[in-house]
Amino acid sequence: MNAPILQIHGLRKHFGGNEVLKSIDLSIAPGELVFIIGPSGSGKSTLLRCCNRLEEPDGGSITVDGEDLLSPRTNLNLLRQRVGMVFQQFNLYPHLRVLSNVTLALRKVRGLSAAEADRAGLAALERVGLAHKARAYPGELSGGQQQRAAIARALALEPKIMLFDEPTSALDPELVSEVLQVMQELKKTGVTMVVVSHEMRFARDAADRIVFMEHGVVVEQGSPAQILAAPPGSRARDFMTDALH
Repeated sequence: MNAPILQIHGLRKHFGGNEVLKSIDLSIAPGELVFIIGPSGSGKSTLLRCCNRLEEPDGGSITVDGEDLLSPRTNLNLLRQRVGMVFQQFNLYPHLRVLSNVTLALRKVRGLSAAEADRAGLAALERVGLAHKARAYPGELSGGQQQRAAIARALALEPKIMLFDEPTSALDPELVSEVLQVMQELKKTGVTMVVVSHEMRFARDAADRIVFMEHGVVVEQGSPAQILAAPPGSRARDFMTDALH
């Protein structure tokens, strides 16, 4: 069995007197697509944000590909190249063309030449079906296309793992499927993904594992089939079943 690409042990986080994460243990295998589900306020997004140090944990450990993320010697710029993140909002620079948005970190952080960055950026845009929009500005794209550009921006850095925090929640319903299709294609190519989302049908059809969080703890986890086959009263099963109807 391959070593976990992401290993979380005893992770704790509080905001003031509110303990949001209560000793979370979680391992993600290379190539796995893991969905994290649960009611609002259960700590899902905070967990993701701790995994690339957008939030500083108050205890526990996180390792990516064997590297301690919480070490004081950790280079955050390098870390965030290895742990890609896609947010609810696309966070594209409106004054830059799509290709420039995708290649900005390649040039500024990784130090690639313009030609090298453009090659890598176009390859990433090709993976999300947007190479033909490389010269467009974000305002000329649909919401779904903007989110695909944001995915390409993260992919261009060749991360070890991709984190998705409600990637479709800001989209009109008719645009959701194009983003989910891109994620499905990434799974086929072996990209490791951890996804916080309310898209339960996608979780059922695409996830290798579903993790159910509530009140800052992991309550249940298993394959989609295992979760849905659990007896009534299982919190994860009831949550998924309600969301699927």
